[in-house]
Amino acid sequence: MSTTTTAPNRSAPPKRSAMHRSGDWARRLPLLPALILVILLTQIPFLTTVVASLTNWNAYYPDQIAFTGFSNFAYVFGDPDARSAVIVTITLTVSVVLLSLILGLGIALLLDREFLGRGIVRTMMITPFLIVPIAAALLWKHALYNPEYGLFNGILRWVFGENAPQPDWISQFPFWAVVIAIVWQWTPFMMLILLAGLQSRPLDVVEAARIDGASSTQIFVNMTLPHLRPFIELAGLLGAINIVQNFDHVFTITSGGLGTANLPYFIYQTFYTAHDYGVASAAGVVVVVGTIIIATAALRTVLTLFKEDTQ
Repeated sequence: MSTTTTAPNRSAPPKRSAMHRSGDWARRLPLLPALILVILLTQIPFLTTVVASLTNWNAYYPDQIAFTGFSNFAYVFGDPDARSAVIVTITLTVSVVLLSLILGLGIALLLDREFLGRGIVRTMMITPFLIVPIAAALLWKHALYNPEYGLFNGILRWVFGENAPQPDWISQFPFWAVVIAIVWQWTPFMMLILLAGLQSRPLDVVEAARIDGASSTQIFVNMTLPHLRPFIELAGLLGAINIVQNFDHVFTITSGGLGTANLPYFIYQTFYTAHDYGVASAAGVVVVVGTIIIATAALRTVLTLFKEDTQ
C-alpha cells in the first residue's frame, strides 16, 4: 500500500511577505511628506552648516573662500574668547539646572499636599514658563534689576529707608543676574515633571511605612528620592538641552558683556559682527553635537521610565 504525499506549496510565503511589504508601505506613505519636510527644514541646513564649518569663509574677503578642514574647530577650542564661551555655557547650564531642580522639587513637595486653592496655585506657578523668553528677560532687566526704578532697589528703600544701598545688579552681579532670570523661568518646568513623579508614588507603600513608624525624613530619603531619580534625571536633561542653547537672556540682560557670553552669543557675535561664517558654523556644530549627546541621554531616561511603567 503506497501513500502519496502532497508537496508543500512553496509559493505561498513569498505572496504573504509581498502583501506584508505592501501593507507596510501603505502605512508609511502618508508620513512621507512630513518626513521630506523635516529633512528639508532640519537636515539640509545642518549639512550646509557642516560644509561651511570646513571652509575659510569670511564675508569681508569673499574671494578667499577655501576648504580648510578642521582648522575652524581648532580655532573654536583654541581661541580664548571661544574657550571662555564654552566655560560660561557649561557653568550657566549646570547652575540653572541645579537651582531649578532644587526649587522645583521644593515647590512640587508643597503642591503635592492637599490645601484649598491648590489648582489655582499650580496654574500660577506654571505661568513663568509660558512667557516668551525675551519678554521675561526684559521684565527682569527693567522691572526688577534697574538701579533707579527696579523692584529690588525699591524694596531696599522701603525696608532700610532712603539711605539704603542701591546696587546696580547687572553690573555688579552679571552672571548671577542672568542665572536667576533663567531659573525663574525654568523652575516651573522642573516642578511639573517632579510633581508628576510624586503623584505616581505607590501611596499604599508610603502609608505602610508611616504605620511602621518611619518619619517623614526617612520616607523622603529612602522612598521618595529613589522613586524620583529617573524624573530628576529627565527634568535635568531636558532642561539642559534648552538652557545650553539660551541666547535671549544673555543678549537682553548683559549683551554678552561682563563675562556672560556663552556659545550661542559667541556664534551670534562671530556671524553678525565679524562675518566669519566658517568659525560661526564650527561653533554651531559644536553646540548641536553637545545637544545631541544630552538629548540621547534624555531619550534613554524616557525609555527607562516607560520600561518601569510596563513592568
